[in-house]
Amino acid sequence: MLNRNIDCPFCGYHMQLTIEVTDDDQDYVEDCSNCCNPIHIKVHKDDQHRSIQVFIDADDEQYY
Repeated sequence: MLNRNIDCPFCGYHMQLTIEVTDDDQDYVEDCSNCCNPIHIKVHKDDQHRSIQVFIDADDEQYY
């Protein structure tokens, strides 16, 4: 498990995100604990560089 501190892209609330590290990339939505807006989270495990990349953005895109 990996803990990262992030800021909500909507309200700026500082919160801790717990990420379960797996072999696969992850792409999911988690609600902000302060403003309840959806935060889009993408996790990429880079085996070559032995690092975990976490991308956070506002989930306000509409997909059809």
